[in-house]
Amino acid sequence: MISRYIFGTPLPTMAVIREIAPSGGEIPHFTVTKADGSVSFTTILGDDDLIFGLGENVRGINKRGHLYRAWNMDDFSHTENKGGIYSSHNLLLFSGEQGVFGAYFDDPGAVTFDLGYSDGGKAVITSENGNLSVYLIESTTLTGLVREFRHLIGRSYIPPKWAMGYIQSRWGYASEDDLDFIVSEHRKRHIPLDNVCMDIDYMEDFKDFTWNPVHFPDLKATNARMKDEHIHLVPIIDAGIKQLTGDPIYDEGVQKDYFVKKADGSLFVGAVWPGRACFPDFLREDVRQWFGAKYHKLMDTGIEGFWNDMNEPALFYSTDSLENAFETAEKMRHENLGIDGAFKLKDAFVNIANNAEDYRRFYHTVDGQPVRHDKVHNLYGAMMTKSAAEGFRSYNPDRRYLLFSRSSFIGAHRDGGVWQGDNSSWWSHLLLNLKMMPSLNMCGFLYTGADLGGFSCNTTEDLLLRWLALGVFTPLMRNHTAQHTRDQEIFRFRNWEDMRNVVSVRYALLPYLYSLLVKCACRDEMMFRPLAFDYPQDKTAIRVEDQLMLGDECMIAPVVEQNARGRHVYLPEDMLLVRFRSGDDYTVQTMQKGHHWLDVPMNEVPLFIRRGHVIPLCRSAEYVDALDTTKLSLVGWLEVGCAITLYEDDGESTDIDLNEGLQLINVSIDKGVATAKCAGKTIDASKVVVWER
Repeated sequence: MISRYIFGTPLPTMAVIREIAPSGGEIPHFTVTKADGSVSFTTILGDDDLIFGLGENVRGINKRGHLYRAWNMDDFSHTENKGGIYSSHNLLLFSGEQGVFGAYFDDPGAVTFDLGYSDGGKAVITSENGNLSVYLIESTTLTGLVREFRHLIGRSYIPPKWAMGYIQSRWGYASEDDLDFIVSEHRKRHIPLDNVCMDIDYMEDFKDFTWNPVHFPDLKATNARMKDEHIHLVPIIDAGIKQLTGDPIYDEGVQKDYFVKKADGSLFVGAVWPGRACFPDFLREDVRQWFGAKYHKLMDTGIEGFWNDMNEPALFYSTDSLENAFETAEKMRHENLGIDGAFKLKDAFVNIANNAEDYRRFYHTVDGQPVRHDKVHNLYGAMMTKSAAEGFRSYNPDRRYLLFSRSSFIGAHRDGGVWQGDNSSWWSHLLLNLKMMPSLNMCGFLYTGADLGGFSCNTTEDLLLRWLALGVFTPLMRNHTAQHTRDQEIFRFRNWEDMRNVVSVRYALLPYLYSLLVKCACRDEMMFRPLAFDYPQDKTAIRVEDQLMLGDECMIAPVVEQNARGRHVYLPEDMLLVRFRSGDDYTVQTMQKGHHWLDVPMNEVPLFIRRGHVIPLCRSAEYVDALDTTKLSLVGWLEVGCAITLYEDDGESTDIDLNEGLQLINVSIDKGVATAKCAGKTIDASKVVVWER
């Protein structure tokens, strides 16, 4: 059950699709206080209470003990002292002395979440604007809370099937020769690959919806050649439009008044990759339609997927903040600068990027009224995602396109996926990738993953290999890194064959993973869950932070420590360990409930399957379209026969009917041997372990 409570005058966010009448009286579980325009919600925490949620954020799966702040920020240094990163997902789930309950704080401005930081016995959530709707969610289980919330916010984005293939990306692919080289090196080594991302280097002078005519003289022909290799090109689009008179997009935006403005009516000018830029007012429907239609130019060349970036919006500086910095420097030019003066001078320039004052300089139009940007800051990236998705639908309403974004807000989960920001080549960020998966799933984002190997810094062979072993399971599986870092493509490394074999595991699992994603989207469920959701009475399981449940059948426990050759694993029930060395090479081992030390060689991907369950595998291939799903094998551990369902479709149509696409696989046990049948398929059940009492 969900109840809605209104405070102040909430601004529309489009996060919620179900209309819920406001409730009167006090909001259960919380004490409400108001001060200086803000509204705070306090709930008492028991010593052993757990707190989940907040989607994309730092620290653990259990969010208790830290101070978080919902404020979308371009900050690639995701250290534990931060309060938030690129997205804001204001959902909390509580489990403890008050039972289980959840709360969604539908506020597009800044919200702080003091979850036992100032006072270990209290959680205090503060809306700095004081204008919001709070949705109180009640159920008997944590899983039930998520299902209620997901039903409230609408069905999650489902990508085309090929988007779940392996993606290679780098800031630095600047020509069609670069792309040809990357694809050929993968193909000649038989490294599976479906997609190559194009970062800002493909553009002409970093202008959106352009491509460099020298380096890409015929983008349509390039796309056609790539599709012959079963490769999809995925270009980046940024939020800022280069301020350049004579540029058709800029001129049209100015003429039709599509850009955000300052209080005096002048254009707000900030700087991103092309230098000075203006920013579309994505909170206006007409602007979203205009910008969304601009994607058609690239789609006409054969592009079927995009990633949106710099849409917090990121600001290198504004013309105002830069002028202020120069004024400060000029005033201090002839001073004898001591410690205070030196830091003041440094900060005058260091702090001009993503400056809080800049976000108070410009305005949007919401329902015909001007609204200062900081009041709706966290919506900007989500509305850019909505603009793109609407543009795709206007281009072809019957086809799914790939779309994922850096910045987001709840509601954007209906229109696209997210990658987990510009991370670093740190082992801590490998673990953070794991921890964000269930938190994002709670908030509706199923198509998600991190930059495998890390975006900034230089990765290492072992880090990339272990990260790929996690990426095998994440719907968005992309190897991406920054300019001026070491080359990070699989074929660059000494042990590239091991890496290739790890990626092949993804393709063997893809029928299962794609089916699981569609089921979870249509049923308002999570692909990845903390163990606490499935084993709430198990005092060990509820504290596990480096293992996740995957679907109803599996558990993953990747190695996330440098130089480790194994790890401790806790099994809350009997499970079958599957050791994948490639998609077609694996062994199985039954394991009993309890604590175990697990040796995990560098070339293995461990997967646990719960006793009483099986999952389907197909023979691996070099791209998604080459997978033969008419011939499947089953792996699992059974005592009696069972029936499982596998969802299949054409991988691209928008008309998804879960019931129509489900295929039934019946598994029988006779004299200790498993056999399986499915209409139109050949099923090999010879590797199913049969448990006999």
